[in-house]
Amino acid sequence: MDYQNISAIHRVLIIGFWFLCASVFTYLTLRQINYRYEKPMKAFAKATNQVANGDFSVYVPPLHTADKMDYLDYMFLDFNKMVEELGSIETLKTDFISNVSHEIKTPIAVIQNYAELLQKESASEVQCLEYAKSIEEAAKRLSNLITNILKLNKLENQKIKPEVFEYDICRQLSESVIQFVEVLEQKNIEFDADLEDRAIILADETLLELVWNNLLSNAIKFTEPGGAISLKQSSLEDSILVTVTDTGCGMNEDSMKHIFDKFYQGDTSHSKEGNGLGLALTLRVLQLHEGTIKVNSIPGRGTSFTVTLPVFLSDKVEEESLQEDIYL
Repeated sequence: MDYQNISAIHRVLIIGFWFLCASVFTYLTLRQINYRYEKPMKAFAKATNQVANGDFSVYVPPLHTADKMDYLDYMFLDFNKMVEELGSIETLKTDFISNVSHEIKTPIAVIQNYAELLQKESASEVQCLEYAKSIEEAAKRLSNLITNILKLNKLENQKIKPEVFEYDICRQLSESVIQFVEVLEQKNIEFDADLEDRAIILADETLLELVWNNLLSNAIKFTEPGGAISLKQSSLEDSILVTVTDTGCGMNEDSMKHIFDKFYQGDTSHSKEGNGLGLALTLRVLQLHEGTIKVNSIPGRGTSFTVTLPVFLSDKVEEESLQEDIYL
């Protein structure tokens, strides 16, 4: 009888021991799951909800150090990168809307003010003509702003594809200069051109015309009367270089970092002569042509823009250009 009791107690102890082990193991497993997966996923779900509601300051820290990362850590890192990109896009959108609003308000205010002055009976005929001229200039500025915004939007959203043909870029550069002869003479700016007799390139002539006109108009705008501007073109084995140099006010390092940003105008004294979209358009057109643009500038001494364009575009660009139409 005693032996049976001892045996029963022994079995109970064994069962109790394994039950305790199982309980401890289950507890530790659940705790580990909660710590390593459930708790982080709850935090991750909360973060995604914050982002969905427009909060782009969210950051989900990885669970492990760089040498012990698992798939959750990499997922969190990718999430943080995505949120950072979304935040940058949101900032750009906000800045863009703010800049557009500011640029549109200025000419509209001019038009409104001078329209009110025109209605005054005391205004002389000469004053009325001046007011009307100011209204016309403000209307042109507003029209150019809207046109450039639409062009840039189409370029950035790839609604415009280069329609490439072979043509003489030297001829195009010469024709672009002719458009500015009158203003060059008015400002008494010395102009020097060093172009080859002929240089054939496979590109979109209409889009590249925007590039040359923007670079030349900027050089003229920032060069004081009596200054000098030069245009140089040369051919390499598989590319063409075009450099526009002026003796204008120049730029500092900070300005050069932002000149291709939309609506950026480093020299606000010339803000009435443009809207800060010309160089953004220029950069996008060159990107579509697989080209590059570099700037060198010294404050008070002048600026030089150098454009490098491939003579022939890659097969991908040529194929796309055959399938898409250009709408400007």
